[in-house]
Amino acid sequence: MTKTKEKQLHLGVLLYGCGHHQAAWLMPDSSVERIGDISYYQSLAQLAEKGFFDAVFFADSQSFRSKNASDMPAFWFDPIVNLTAISQVTNHVGLVSTISSTFSNPFTASRQLLSLDHITKGRVGWNLVTSMTDLEALNHSMEGLPPHDERYERADEFTALMNKLFLSWDGNDFLHNREERKLINPSNIQPFNHEGTYFKVSGPSTTPKSPKGKPVSMQAGASKQGIALAAKYADAVYSVSWNLKQAKRFREKLDKQVKQSEDSNRHIKVFPGLVTYVGHTHEEALAKKEALDEKLPIETALKQLSFFLRQDCSNWEIDKAVPPLLPVEEFTGPVGRYETILEIINDKQPTVRELLGYLNAGGGHHTLIGTPEEVVDQMEIWLEAGVADGFNLMPPTLPGSLEDFVELIVPEMQKRGIFREKYEGHTFREHLGLT
Repeated sequence: MTKTKEKQLHLGVLLYGCGHHQAAWLMPDSSVERIGDISYYQSLAQLAEKGFFDAVFFADSQSFRSKNASDMPAFWFDPIVNLTAISQVTNHVGLVSTISSTFSNPFTASRQLLSLDHITKGRVGWNLVTSMTDLEALNHSMEGLPPHDERYERADEFTALMNKLFLSWDGNDFLHNREERKLINPSNIQPFNHEGTYFKVSGPSTTPKSPKGKPVSMQAGASKQGIALAAKYADAVYSVSWNLKQAKRFREKLDKQVKQSEDSNRHIKVFPGLVTYVGHTHEEALAKKEALDEKLPIETALKQLSFFLRQDCSNWEIDKAVPPLLPVEEFTGPVGRYETILEIINDKQPTVRELLGYLNAGGGHHTLIGTPEEVVDQMEIWLEAGVADGFNLMPPTLPGSLEDFVELIVPEMQKRGIFREKYEGHTFREHLGLT
C-alpha cells in the first residue's frame, strides 16, 4: 500500500476547444468537429473524474472575433450551461465557471452558481475575472473596457455583493410546516439593501445558501490589484509561472498581501498552469510536441503574441531576436502574461520564432516534457517548495494529452503518495481541504 504524504497535489483542468496548442485542431486525430457537441465536454469531464481531478474549469470570452478562417469558436457554450450538462454525467469532479465582474449582473450570476451548487450538492466554484478586450465590451452596451483600476474597484464591490447573495438566507428557514401553515421563516429572510458605487441590489437571493456555505471562490489576476483582490476574497488562485523563480515570486507577493488582510493567517491555494507532453520515453514526448509545432500557423501565432503584448507583431522578423519591450511597470494590459513573456525572453534570449514555440500551447505556462517520472519530479519540486498546491492542467490536445496525463502521470503521482487514489469527499471544498 502506498504511503500517503502530508503534502498532496490538487489538479484542475482547463477545457478549451480541442486543446491549448494553436495547431491542435489541424492534427489528423483532432476533435475539432466535436467542439459544438455537449457530449464531447461531458466525456472530457468524465475522463478528468476517472483521474480523480479536483475540478474541470472553463474560461470564457464574450466576443467572437471571426476575422479570419482559423479563429477558434472555443467558447461555443456558456460555461454555466456547459457545466450544468456536465454535472448530470459526473459525480465528484468540481465544476468551475468563469464570471466577469465587468459584464455580469451579480444577482443573476450568484443565483445561477448557487442553483448549480444545490443541484450538485456542493461541487461548484467560480473564477472571477475583470475581462480583457474592448470587443467584449461592445457586446455589453459599452464603447470599450473601463480602465484597469475602475474594473478592479467594480470587481471588489461585485465579489462582496456575491458573498452577501450567496449567504443571504439559510435553507433551514424554508419550514414547509403544514400543521402551522408556515412555509418560511420571514424574519430570517430579509433584504440587505446594498447601495454601492456600481451596484444597487435589495436582496435577498431567491436561492438559499448551499449546504457547505457558498461556492469556492477562485481568482486569476496577477496585477497588484488582482493579487490584493485575491488576498481579500479567494480560496484559491490560478497563476501563470514559466519557471520556479517566477512561481516563488508570485507566492511571495500573494502571502505578503494576505498578511496585510483581515485574515492574516489564511492560506490561499495556488494553481499554476501546466502544459505537459508525456511519453513512455523522453524522445516520444518530444516527438508529440514537435508534431504539433510543425503545424503551427505562424500568422496565427503572431496574432496571439500581438494580443498578449498589446502591439502589432505581424511585421517582426521571425528569425531575429525579439525586439525590446516595455518594462512591466509601463505595460497597461494584463500583467501576468506579460511578465511571463519577459521571463522567457530573459531566460532563453529567443528569436521571435522560438518565442512563439514557447507560447503556442497555453501562452507561457510551466511546460514539462518527458516520461512520467521526469514530469512528476518537477511537479513535486514545486509542491515541496510551497509555490504550488496543485496545477491547472492545460492539455495541448484534447482528449489525447488529457488521456496521457490520466494514464501515465496520475499513477506516478499516486505511487509517490502525493495524489489521491479515490475521492474522500463529495464537495469541491472537501476536495481542496477547505473548511
